[in-house]
Formats: sequence, C-alpha cells, structure tokens
Amino acid sequence: MTDQHQQVDALLTEHFRYTPLSLIDDIINTVNTIIYRAVEAIETGLFSIPPRQLGFGVTKSSGDSTASDVDEEAKAEIENGVHQLETLLESTVDRNFDKFEIYTLRNIFTVPDELVPHIRLSHYEGLNLPLPPNAPTPESFVTLRRKVHETKKLNRALRNIHAQNASLISQLTSLLSPLSSDQSASLQASLSLSFLTSHPAAESLGLSFNFPSSASNAKQAGPLSAQSQFLVTQLPALREAVAALRPKLRTLPEQIGHVDWESRREERRNYIEDRVRKVVGKGVGENPPGLRIGVEEARGLESLTANMGGEG
Repeated sequence: MTDQHQQVDALLTEHFRYTPLSLIDDIINTVNTIIYRAVEAIETGLFSIPPRQLGFGVTKSSGDSTASDVDEEAKAEIENGVHQLETLLESTVDRNFDKFEIYTLRNIFTVPDELVPHIRLSHYEGLNLPLPPNAPTPESFVTLRRKVHETKKLNRALRNIHAQNASLISQLTSLLSPLSSDQSASLQASLSLSFLTSHPAAESLGLSFNFPSSASNAKQAGPLSAQSQFLVTQLPALREAVAALRPKLRTLPEQIGHVDWESRREERRNYIEDRVRKVVGKGVGENPPGLRIGVEEARGLESLTANMGGEG
C-alpha cells in the first residue's frame, strides 16, 4: 500500500510540477496570514479609539482614577482580548483545514491504484527511446536469476563439503600424531577393559590388558598383549594360506558333481544285508551264532531290508 501511494504522489508531482501536499500547505499558510493581518488590523483600530469611548473608566468617578490608569487598563484589556481572538482563530483554522487536507488528498489529488501503470503523461507522448544493443531482456533476467540461485546452492554444498573435509583431516591428524603421556593416560582411562581381566577365571589364567605406550613398555606387556602381537605377526601367513586355497576351492564343486552315488547306495545295502544275515541266519536248520530273536523281530528286519532294497 505504501508503494502505491508513493507511485501516485510521484505521478501527480510530475504532472503538476509540485507535490499535492505543498499546495495544501500554501493554502493553509495563506489563510493564517490573512488571520494575522485581520487580528493586527483589529488591534490597531482598538488602540486608535480613546479608552473612554470603549467604556473604560465610565463606572468610576473622576477622582478615583486618572487618565494614565485608564489608558493602561484599556491597553491590557485590548492586548488580552486580541490574543484570545488570535488563538481562537488559529485553532479553528487548524481543525477545519486538517479535515480539508485529508479530504483533498483522498478525493482530489489521487489516482486509482489500478490506473497508475496505464497513465501516460503528455510529455511522454510520441517518445521512443532506442534501446542499446546489449540491453538486458526479460529472458536474460530469468537466466541470470537462475544462475545466481544455482551459484548460491553450489556455495552451500561446497561449504558443507569443506566442513566435512576439515573434520576428517582433524581426525586423521589426531590418529597420525603421537600421543603424549597425558593423552595416553586419558585414553587408557576412557577405554578401560578391566572387566575382561577382573573375572576370577581370568585371574586364574593370569590374563591382563595393558596399553604399551612405547617400545620399552611393550616388553612389559601382559599375556593378552603378547598374544595380540603374535596374532598380528601371523596375519601375512594366513593371507598366503587363503590365497593358496582359493584355486582349490574353485574346483571343489566339480569334484562333488562326479561322486558315484549309486555305488555308495549299493555298498550301504550290502553292509545292512550282511549284518542282518549274521543276526537272523541263512536257511532252515541253521543255528546262527549271536543273540536269539523272536519271529516278529525277524519279520521286521526282513521288511526293513526289503524297503532299503526298493530305495536302492
């Protein structure tokens, strides 16, 4: 709303060659000048009239007051009355011309907001200003705005990457830099693994966990540290063993695919039959060695053998 009023004021100022508010101020100042002149003329006229004609000193006897006293009384009364009249006229003018100013700005010196962009003043008629060859176009403004937006977006992304890289560099620097005695002590206190060696079983085995801070302290490390160092030294041999087993692992599925499962089943069936013959016996009238079993158990073993033979 404020921008619209500013545009209207600028348009009217350019049209009238003066601001609307300055015209209203000139009218109010002119009225005030007329009031001051009228009040001054009234004061001059009252001072020119003898005091006794204005009624001063009439009620008093001639012996009670002198001519000078009457003149002083008349002068004071006239000055006071003129001052009150001037104040009354000024307040009346201010109150009424404030209303006049508001009415004039709202209803006379105004242009509807929807008409402001479509008004062309007379001194702009027929005016054709040639544009320079490199003048920006609406398309160029849109392209430039997009470039600025993408640039800001890229700047934010680069700032985030820079912060991540700075954090990573600080972490790597802290890992590569040697620890001081205070830092190693604080690290050992923060990474305490005493619960691994505080158990009675660990104490019976003599397990301990120490952080060797130097080569001399590494010799004094406990059994757990020595075992860890031994495992680290065996890692290259373990890698070589794994590398040697990989070619053999590739041929393992092919070997499994060539297994003769039929011969394996035949061997199992023959083994079971042989064990059954030893228990049951072969033919009538034989007294096979071993435990004697009942008829029902023998029939169960025969059915089991027949079923296995059918599976084979």
